[in-house]
Amino acid sequence: QVQLVESGGGSVQVGGSLILSCTVSPSISSTDCTAWFRQGVDPVPEGVAIINSDRYRTFYADSVKGRFTLSQDKFTDTIYLRMDDLQPHDTGMYYCAAAPLGSLCPGLSGRARFKAWGHGTQVTVST
Repeated sequence: QVQLVESGGGSVQVGGSLILSCTVSPSISSTDCTAWFRQGVDPVPEGVAIINSDRYRTFYADSVKGRFTLSQDKFTDTIYLRMDDLQPHDTGMYYCAAAPLGSLCPGLSGRARFKAWGHGTQVTVST
């Protein structure tokens, strides 16, 4: 059973940066892909970025493209989301989610197919 633990949230001013971490157990290799979702004022979580566990391919929502960078370290089984040029609309609870190995990686619109979720970490961007 895949378990995820997020860290790295906090409060920053507009234009600032944060790096979120997601520790994956037992390992990144036990997943097909890992993604970050966020929930702000909109009750429906938004898919932010996704990384393929095997091929390291990444995909980003248009709202974060060019500002956010997703990476993974298989030695520490950690997923990193670097967020630059943060804006107030980036405020929200950020969740790490994983699709178990063999489940086929859903896209950012396939939220229901991510079966493992962390508890989330809060990001607040202020002016």
